[in-house]
Amino acid sequence: MSVRDTLHRALVWVAGGALLVAMATDTLAMLGRHLRFPLLGSIEIVQAAVLIAGSGALLLATLHESHARVHLLLRRFREGLRAPFENGHYAAAILLVLALLAGSVWIASDLWRGHEESELLRIPWMPLRLVVVLLLVALLIVLVRQLLRSRRP
Repeated sequence: MSVRDTLHRALVWVAGGALLVAMATDTLAMLGRHLRFPLLGSIEIVQAAVLIAGSGALLLATLHESHARVHLLLRRFREGLRAPFENGHYAAAILLVLALLAGSVWIASDLWRGHEESELLRIPWMPLRLVVVLLLVALLIVLVRQLLRSRRP
């Protein structure tokens, strides 16, 4: 098994595991509410787990180039006209990720010494902000590689 396959499997397990944690936490919280035994802080746990699950899913979708596209229009273009639209897709995605990365780095740097944490469980927000920044950097690298690969003759 190659390193790429191992990383892919690890990403699936981590993101899938985080999604299972979110689902189990929310289920226990719902049952607890009905049984008069609430699970305090369940929303905070679900938020952190969904961030990790969503990050993994977004990275996997980008790696497999399986984002939603308007194939109805793209399939109707001639081959010579399709390539500029594909490159435009990558360029727009790169600009979006750059804007999100700039905003995320800005917020993280402003709040670096802020000691932000959740209210009930005191989950620190800075590690979660760093997950977002690392995800956006990884997305940027993958998208730039895909753009360069699509421009080859």
